[in-house]
Amino acid sequence: MPTSTPADSPPADGKRAFPPTLRTARLNIRPMGPEDADFLLELLNDPDFIRHIGDKGVRTTDDARRYVQVGPVASYERNGFGLCCVRLKDGGDSIGICGLLRREGLEDPDVGFALLPRYRSQGYAFEAASAAIDDGRDRLSLRRLLAITSPDNAASIRLLHRLGFSFERVVRLLEAEPEVKVFALAL
Repeated sequence: MPTSTPADSPPADGKRAFPPTLRTARLNIRPMGPEDADFLLELLNDPDFIRHIGDKGVRTTDDARRYVQVGPVASYERNGFGLCCVRLKDGGDSIGICGLLRREGLEDPDVGFALLPRYRSQGYAFEAASAAIDDGRDRLSLRRLLAITSPDNAASIRLLHRLGFSFERVVRLLEAEPEVKVFALAL
């Protein structure tokens, strides 16, 4: 099982450790691996995911395995955090992803989350994002977190307000991408 170290202290081999598994009342939030490929294929091709987050170009299970390696696993090694698989404690079903990200164009890490449609509006995103925020504050000693949304993602904007985030600005992270709303939270 991977261990975790603070983001400021890379291990002697130069690689940062995987984030720990976070546990809440109803969820286990653990680092992603190749075993999550089928679940990710479904999530990343959900029409709402594509509309609000973006098309990751994942169309096959092999694409999903590559996504895990070049996205979450690379982030774990580089930063000590990244998107993780959100699973129900009861039954163990994978229901979404949540975690902290380091994006080019943002001065602080941001929290990201996405759930399969059948698990939305049940408090799971709030529970998972709260755990990720607590991990950022407690394990990583972060003082501020950001969050981004597409301007028309009303559900995510409501959730960010419930989590204590405040709207800060509208930006375009990459020239070819659409504008996003940036929210901030002091920890």
